Amino acid sequence: MTTHDSPVLRVAGRPVGRYVTRPELPDRLSPRPYLHPVTTLAGTAVTELSPADHLHHLGVGVAVPDVEGHNFWGGRTYVRDRGPTELDNHGAQRHVAFQLRDPDGFVEELRWVAAGAEVLRERRTVAATELTDTAWALDFTFALTNITSGPLSIGSPATNGRPGAAYGGFFWRARKEASVPDVFTPGGEGEEQVHGTRADWLALVGTGWTLVFAGATDTTRRDPWFVRTAEYPGVGSSLAYDERLPIPPPLPERRGRCPHGDTVVRRIVTVVADGRLGRDEAAALARKAVTQ
Repeated sequence: MTTHDSPVLRVAGRPVGRYVTRPELPDRLSPRPYLHPVTTLAGTAVTELSPADHLHHLGVGVAVPDVEGHNFWGGRTYVRDRGPTELDNHGAQRHVAFQLRDPDGFVEELRWVAAGAEVLRERRTVAATELTDTAWALDFTFALTNITSGPLSIGSPATNGRPGAAYGGFFWRARKEASVPDVFTPGGEGEEQVHGTRADWLALVGTGWTLVFAGATDTTRRDPWFVRTAEYPGVGSSLAYDERLPIPPPLPERRGRCPHGDTVVRRIVTVVADGRLGRDEAAALARKAVTQ
């Protein structure tokens, strides 16, 4: 996978992540910008790229399996009453430009294109901040705007008939190790307890590393967590859990002045720490990361 123009995120001068803006990927993987590798301050990798179990899992980014029928997640599409199905419906997220670019972050404009037309425009803001000598925070905000002339909605396999598979939105594919990682929230522990729940933060703990995911806005905190540990280590924040998420077009009387429709905004802050954190440590770092 060759690429061009891939900035490196740095914290206190140390590289902690590479952002790939223009990956050369087959259409079936829904090409899109992603962060990989992402590492702890000590250099331990905590992301995985195109693993054998899911080739379309691309480090850290935004992936949505159903945007008005277009697949921006990659792989097969879940079709009601048919199951996972190979369809020629894959879209791509195309990097347009950096509005701001610094060693510790950037603001980027992207276009979501499918079937030869742009369906969404995104502004993505990413920042890396030092928290302690052994932990840093990745602040990731995305804003999706409907630029079509008609109604648009985001769905998931869950809203299309597959219970529990409400993936779509911010997604972090973590490193697969010999042992299954631990996962917990303030009030639950284990994949079965925390998957599909709403919690201010969620921790994924591997061999010598911890990721603590925190919703940084009230709207983001209302989205349930999508969690996998047994099959593969991955955490996401679900945009369409119980029902499709509408993104209306511009009102008819405003189209001449403002051709864009509504915007969906989400912000996730992830603590990337060396070592295995407990619940109290994870909670403290999550609070610090969101409020600083």
